Amino acid sequence: MYLARYFTPEPDGRLRCTLCPRDCRLAEGQAGFCFVRRNEGGEMVSLAYGRSTGFACDPIEKKPLNHFLPGTMVLSFGTAGCNLGCRFCQNWDISKARLAERASREYTPRQVVDLAIEAGCPSIAFTYNDPVIWAEFAVDVAREAHARGVKTVFVTAGYVGAAAREEIFAHMDATNVDLKAFTEDFYRKVTLAHLAPVLETLAWLAKTQVWTEVTNLLIPGLNDDVAETRALAEWMLEHMGPDVPLHFTAFHPDYKLRDRPPTPAETLSRARAIALEVGLRHVYTGNVHDAAGQTTYCPGCREALIERDWHAVRAYRLYGDRCGSCGARIAGRFGAAVSPTSGRRVILGLA
Repeated sequence: MYLARYFTPEPDGRLRCTLCPRDCRLAEGQAGFCFVRRNEGGEMVSLAYGRSTGFACDPIEKKPLNHFLPGTMVLSFGTAGCNLGCRFCQNWDISKARLAERASREYTPRQVVDLAIEAGCPSIAFTYNDPVIWAEFAVDVAREAHARGVKTVFVTAGYVGAAAREEIFAHMDATNVDLKAFTEDFYRKVTLAHLAPVLETLAWLAKTQVWTEVTNLLIPGLNDDVAETRALAEWMLEHMGPDVPLHFTAFHPDYKLRDRPPTPAETLSRARAIALEVGLRHVYTGNVHDAAGQTTYCPGCREALIERDWHAVRAYRLYGDRCGSCGARIAGRFGAAVSPTSGRRVILGLA
């Protein structure tokens, strides 16, 4: 067990976890909502530190990140547990499990970075379950990664306290934040959380050097209303600017939300059209096959710059961060030009 940070002692002997807005107050031996932070003898311990339920090499586009090292692979891993209670969780077998229920092994930060380098991955993604709950390990891996020239990606719901947020993202190169919906009612009833802290995280990130993209999973009848989509896009334009990419992705019935149909492709296309109309420059669709919705276009001349087929890159017409046609600058963190890629995941398992 690893001594964790982000807590304060309470007068009654409990510990108040300050890592996320839940502010769990833990008596001796009690774990928080996330399952992995526990009061042991008056100290907060992280049961998830150094643990992984498996590794995979993913296309970076799967995170999804379309403007951060496109066409490269990223070493992805997670632990167990989560600080949200999403009824529709697509990774519920990991995020809703306790570590004792999931096969896992211990790794040092150096071993994780070794895996990334051996696999030829220029970046490491903390993902699958929300890495906020194992922030200490993510930060230590990120420190080791940066010391050895490897980038870091934080895939999160953005439900994090202000102090922890500042330390975590000081060590991250890129993030994708899952904005579940744009109403407090949805957050409270469907995720057992609140909207305001997520918006605070997004507005804060927009002022940092962390490359940020946003995902909104559209669930039929719950958060796919056109007025909500427009309000979300308008908020992003005002508080984050026009160049932050927005991904609308399709829902499939899972976990405790099996009474809703899969998201129709036309719902995603409609949402994308609304966000582009509002003024966002880079809007994508995901979890469906949509050539237009997966392509990166120049916001100036509308040239197709990165053509994708699902997570595979089929054509690449960027020169550095410039449009190959008109020379306009494209927002993002781009590396060398890439050849066509397969877009396939490689499972590494428990190494």
